[in-house]
Amino acid sequence: MIHRLSLTVLALTTLTFAQAPRPEKGGERRKDPALAPIEDVAGLPRVLIIGDSISIGYTLPTRELLKGVANVHRIAVNGSSSDVGLKSLDTWLATGGAGKKWDVIHFNWGLHDLKHFKDGKLDLAGPQVNPVAQYEKNLREIVAKLKKTGAKLIWATTTPVPEGSGGRVAKDELAYNEAAARVMKAEGVAIDDLHAIVVAKPALQREKNVHFTEAGSKALAEQVAAEIKKALGK
Repeated sequence: MIHRLSLTVLALTTLTFAQAPRPEKGGERRKDPALAPIEDVAGLPRVLIIGDSISIGYTLPTRELLKGVANVHRIAVNGSSSDVGLKSLDTWLATGGAGKKWDVIHFNWGLHDLKHFKDGKLDLAGPQVNPVAQYEKNLREIVAKLKKTGAKLIWATTTPVPEGSGGRVAKDELAYNEAAARVMKAEGVAIDDLHAIVVAKPALQREKNVHFTEAGSKALAEQVAAEIKKALGK
């Protein structure tokens, strides 16, 4: 009887794991340490990183590069698409304690906006989450909210969509980056061109995947840290 019960429990456990939803391959891990909250070091400026799994990948190396220079926080989730960001922004701006001042906010949306989704899955047969016109409208509203914080703002361009990336069309990010550039230039927001770094060194990115190798995330972090230092005047 005990033996049969053990086999039943094992079978149910296996089924549960098989059916459990998984993040895109190469994306964030459950309980990723980059998502954990940090305690501020007194006297240092406060920086907030907002973005999807690409930003999750460069959060820890960026934090290390800015150790002793700034308190580098990030939102505790994958930032997903711009419509999600618009709805969640007030909550995210309270990261690390409501009412605290942000000195710099480094932000991006795009890869989740341009993806095609159908029946809960990445599928080119489905519509894009946010077509370019809606994406641009969302960004204008997001920037208006972010400017109210008084922080220096840095927009990160959306990194490339390689051929064969599931649920996304290669180079679709170009139109989205053009739309974002219109918004940022009109609003006087600094632009961190992460896209250009990857175009110059495509090996930083995984094959047929929007995500990055460990070396790729570190390369992005070097650029992000440099732009944050520039914004801080250091």
